[in-house]
Amino acid sequence: MKRFFISVFISFFATLIIGAQSPEVVKAGNILDKVSEIIQSCQSIKADFTFTMENTQADITDSHEGTILIAGDKYKASVMNVESYFDGKTLWTYLKEVDEVNISYPDPTDETTLSPSNIFSIHKNGFRYIFAGEDVIDGQKVNIVDLFPEDRNKPYSRIKVYVDEKTHYIKKIVQIGKDGNNYMIDINHMETNIPYEADMFIFDPANHPDVEVIDMR
Repeated sequence: MKRFFISVFISFFATLIIGAQSPEVVKAGNILDKVSEIIQSCQSIKADFTFTMENTQADITDSHEGTILIAGDKYKASVMNVESYFDGKTLWTYLKEVDEVNISYPDPTDETTLSPSNIFSIHKNGFRYIFAGEDVIDGQKVNIVDLFPEDRNKPYSRIKVYVDEKTHYIKKIVQIGKDGNNYMIDINHMETNIPYEADMFIFDPANHPDVEVIDMR
Protein backbone atom coordinates (compact mmCIF):
# COMPACT_ATOMS: atom_id res chain seq x y z
CA MET A 1 0.00 0.00 0.00
CA LYS A 2 2.81 2.41 0.87
CA ARG A 3 4.60 1.88 -2.42
CA PHE A 4 1.28 2.41 -4.21
CA PHE A 5 1.26 6.12 -3.41
CA ILE A 6 3.39 7.30 -6.31
CA SER A 7 1.26 5.33 -8.75
CA VAL A 8 -1.90 6.92 -7.36
CA PHE A 9 -0.30 10.35 -7.39
CA ILE A 10 0.62 9.96 -11.04
CA SER A 11 -2.80 8.67 -12.00
CA PHE A 12 -4.43 11.60 -10.25
CA PHE A 13 -2.44 14.10 -12.22
CA ALA A 14 -2.78 12.41 -15.61
CA THR A 15 -5.38 14.96 -16.60
CA LEU A 16 -4.74 16.74 -19.88
CA ILE A 17 -5.97 15.43 -23.24
CA ILE A 18 -7.64 16.71 -26.41
CA GLY A 19 -11.14 15.37 -26.97
CA ALA A 20 -14.39 15.97 -28.83
CA GLN A 21 -15.52 19.54 -29.23
CA SER A 22 -18.73 19.76 -27.19
CA PRO A 23 -18.92 22.95 -25.04
CA GLU A 24 -18.26 20.98 -21.85
CA VAL A 25 -15.24 19.25 -23.40
CA VAL A 26 -13.87 22.50 -24.80
CA LYS A 27 -14.17 24.21 -21.41
CA ALA A 28 -12.53 21.28 -19.65
CA GLY A 29 -9.71 21.29 -22.20
CA ASN A 30 -9.12 25.00 -21.71
CA ILE A 31 -8.97 24.55 -17.93
CA LEU A 32 -6.49 21.69 -18.11
CA ASP A 33 -4.37 23.39 -20.76
CA LYS A 34 -4.03 26.40 -18.46
CA VAL A 35 -2.98 24.16 -15.57
CA SER A 36 -0.35 22.54 -17.78
CA GLU A 37 0.91 25.87 -19.09
CA ILE A 38 1.42 27.36 -15.64
CA ILE A 39 2.92 24.26 -14.02
CA GLN A 40 5.36 23.58 -16.84
CA SER A 41 6.60 27.18 -16.72
CA CYS A 42 7.85 26.65 -13.15
CA GLN A 43 11.43 25.58 -12.43
CA SER A 44 10.28 23.70 -9.34
CA ILE A 45 7.11 22.89 -7.44
CA LYS A 46 6.68 22.04 -3.78
CA ALA A 47 3.35 20.82 -2.45
CA ASP A 48 2.07 19.86 0.99
CA PHE A 49 -0.89 17.53 0.70
CA THR A 50 -3.21 15.16 2.51
CA PHE A 51 -3.48 11.71 0.97
CA THR A 52 -6.69 9.89 1.90
CA MET A 53 -7.75 6.32 1.22
CA GLU A 54 -11.48 5.68 1.57
CA ASN A 55 -13.34 2.38 1.43
CA THR A 56 -17.01 3.19 0.99
CA GLN A 57 -18.19 -0.37 1.51
CA ALA A 58 -16.41 -0.85 4.83
CA ASP A 59 -16.85 2.79 5.86
CA ILE A 60 -13.10 3.16 6.45
CA THR A 61 -11.09 6.35 5.94
CA ASP A 62 -7.32 6.65 6.40
CA SER A 63 -5.46 9.95 5.87
CA HIS A 64 -1.75 10.82 5.77
CA GLU A 65 0.14 14.08 5.36
CA GLY A 66 2.82 14.26 2.69
CA THR A 67 5.12 16.52 0.70
CA ILE A 68 6.59 16.44 -2.78
CA LEU A 69 9.24 18.53 -4.52
CA ILE A 70 9.44 18.37 -8.32
CA ALA A 71 12.19 19.98 -10.41
CA GLY A 72 12.27 19.11 -14.10
CA ASP A 73 12.57 15.33 -14.36
CA LYS A 74 13.59 14.97 -10.70
CA TYR A 75 11.50 14.62 -7.56
CA LYS A 76 11.49 13.80 -3.86
CA ALA A 77 8.28 12.62 -2.20
CA SER A 78 7.50 11.70 1.39
CA VAL A 79 4.31 10.07 2.67
CA MET A 80 3.32 7.14 4.94
CA ASN A 81 6.89 6.72 6.25
CA VAL A 82 8.18 6.19 2.72
CA GLU A 83 10.61 8.57 1.00
CA SER A 84 11.10 8.41 -2.76
CA TYR A 85 14.07 10.01 -4.51
CA PHE A 86 14.40 10.23 -8.28
CA ASP A 87 17.32 11.98 -10.00
CA GLY A 88 16.00 11.57 -13.53
CA LYS A 89 17.36 8.05 -13.94
CA THR A 90 17.53 6.17 -10.64
CA LEU A 91 14.71 5.73 -8.13
CA TRP A 92 15.42 5.15 -4.44
CA THR A 93 12.46 4.03 -2.33
CA TYR A 94 13.35 4.33 1.34
CA LEU A 95 11.10 2.39 3.73
CA LYS A 96 11.77 4.17 7.01
CA GLU A 97 9.99 1.72 9.30
CA VAL A 98 12.22 -1.19 8.26
CA ASP A 99 15.30 0.91 7.36
CA GLU A 100 15.42 -0.49 3.83
CA VAL A 101 16.02 1.22 0.50
CA ASN A 102 15.13 -0.27 -2.88
CA ILE A 103 17.06 1.00 -5.91
CA SER A 104 15.66 0.66 -9.41
CA TYR A 105 15.50 2.14 -12.89
CA PRO A 106 11.83 3.02 -13.50
CA ASP A 107 10.34 2.06 -16.85
CA PRO A 108 9.18 5.35 -18.42
CA THR A 109 6.47 3.48 -20.33
CA ASP A 110 5.06 1.88 -17.18
CA GLU A 111 2.19 3.96 -15.79
CA THR A 112 2.69 2.56 -12.30
CA THR A 113 6.31 3.72 -12.05
CA LEU A 114 6.30 6.83 -14.21
CA SER A 115 7.96 9.79 -12.53
CA PRO A 116 5.67 12.47 -11.08
CA SER A 117 7.88 14.91 -12.99
CA ASN A 118 6.21 13.61 -16.16
CA ILE A 119 2.64 13.79 -14.98
CA PHE A 120 1.86 16.80 -17.14
CA SER A 121 3.05 15.15 -20.35
CA ILE A 122 1.27 11.79 -20.16
CA HIS A 123 -2.05 13.46 -20.92
CA LYS A 124 -1.71 13.08 -24.66
CA ASN A 125 -3.67 9.85 -24.71
CA GLY A 126 -5.74 7.56 -22.57
CA PHE A 127 -8.50 9.80 -21.21
CA ARG A 128 -11.73 11.53 -22.16
CA TYR A 129 -12.75 14.55 -20.12
CA ILE A 130 -15.68 16.86 -19.52
CA PHE A 131 -16.43 19.97 -17.45
CA ALA A 132 -18.42 18.80 -14.41
CA GLY A 133 -19.40 22.03 -12.65
CA GLU A 134 -18.12 24.30 -9.92
CA ASP A 135 -17.51 24.11 -6.16
CA VAL A 136 -15.85 26.07 -3.35
CA ILE A 137 -12.77 24.83 -1.46
CA ASP A 138 -11.28 26.89 1.39
CA GLY A 139 -13.34 29.86 0.24
CA GLN A 140 -11.98 29.68 -3.31
CA LYS A 141 -14.10 28.92 -6.36
CA VAL A 142 -12.93 25.82 -8.22
CA ASN A 143 -13.79 24.27 -11.56
CA ILE A 144 -14.33 20.51 -11.67
CA VAL A 145 -13.18 18.32 -14.55
CA ASP A 146 -14.11 14.65 -14.78
CA LEU A 147 -11.74 12.32 -16.61
CA PHE A 148 -12.66 8.86 -17.87
CA PRO A 149 -10.01 6.29 -18.84
CA GLU A 150 -10.35 4.90 -22.35
CA ASP A 151 -8.92 1.62 -21.06
CA ARG A 152 -11.91 -0.10 -19.46
CA ASN A 153 -9.58 -2.38 -17.51
CA LYS A 154 -8.37 0.42 -15.24
CA PRO A 155 -9.24 -0.15 -11.56
CA TYR A 156 -10.98 3.23 -11.40
CA SER A 157 -14.01 4.58 -13.26
CA ARG A 158 -13.07 8.27 -13.27
CA ILE A 159 -10.84 10.96 -11.84
CA LYS A 160 -12.25 14.25 -10.55
CA VAL A 161 -9.90 17.24 -10.72
CA TYR A 162 -10.67 20.45 -8.83
CA VAL A 163 -8.87 23.52 -10.24
CA ASP A 164 -8.69 26.93 -8.56
CA GLU A 165 -10.40 29.38 -10.92
CA LYS A 166 -7.99 32.24 -10.13
CA THR A 167 -4.58 30.59 -9.74
CA HIS A 168 -5.23 27.58 -12.03
CA TYR A 169 -3.55 25.36 -9.45
CA ILE A 170 -5.00 21.95 -8.74
CA LYS A 171 -6.66 21.99 -5.31
CA LYS A 172 -7.99 18.46 -5.05
CA ILE A 173 -8.07 15.20 -6.96
CA VAL A 174 -10.35 12.22 -6.37
CA GLN A 175 -9.94 8.82 -7.99
CA ILE A 176 -13.16 6.79 -7.93
CA GLY A 177 -12.35 3.09 -7.68
CA LYS A 178 -14.48 0.34 -9.14
CA ASP A 179 -13.93 -1.78 -6.04
CA GLY A 180 -15.21 0.82 -3.59
CA ASN A 181 -11.74 2.15 -2.79
CA ASN A 182 -11.36 5.86 -3.48
CA TYR A 183 -8.13 7.86 -3.27
CA MET A 184 -8.02 11.59 -2.62
CA ILE A 185 -5.30 14.20 -2.62
CA ASP A 186 -6.05 17.56 -1.03
CA ILE A 187 -3.30 20.03 -1.84
CA ASN A 188 -3.01 22.16 1.27
CA HIS A 189 -0.22 24.43 0.10
CA MET A 190 1.80 24.81 -3.08
CA GLU A 191 4.86 26.92 -3.88
CA THR A 192 6.70 27.34 -7.15
CA ASN A 193 10.31 28.12 -8.11
CA ILE A 194 11.67 26.88 -4.78
CA PRO A 195 15.52 26.82 -4.60
CA TYR A 196 16.95 23.31 -4.62
CA GLU A 197 20.20 21.38 -4.90
CA ALA A 198 20.71 18.39 -7.20
CA ASP A 199 21.67 16.11 -4.30
CA MET A 200 18.22 16.59 -2.76
CA PHE A 201 16.94 14.00 -5.26
CA ILE A 202 19.55 11.35 -4.41
CA PHE A 203 19.39 8.99 -1.45
CA ASP A 204 22.68 9.07 0.48
CA PRO A 205 23.34 5.80 2.39
CA ALA A 206 25.98 7.61 4.44
CA ASN A 207 23.18 9.39 6.25
CA HIS A 208 21.63 6.01 7.11
CA PRO A 209 24.53 3.75 8.14
CA ASP A 210 22.31 0.79 9.11
CA VAL A 211 20.09 0.84 6.04
CA GLU A 212 19.62 -2.39 4.09
CA VAL A 213 20.21 -1.73 0.40
CA ILE A 214 18.28 -3.82 -2.14
CA ASP A 215 19.60 -3.04 -5.61
CA MET A 216 17.16 -4.13 -8.31
CA ARG A 217 18.86 -2.41 -11.22
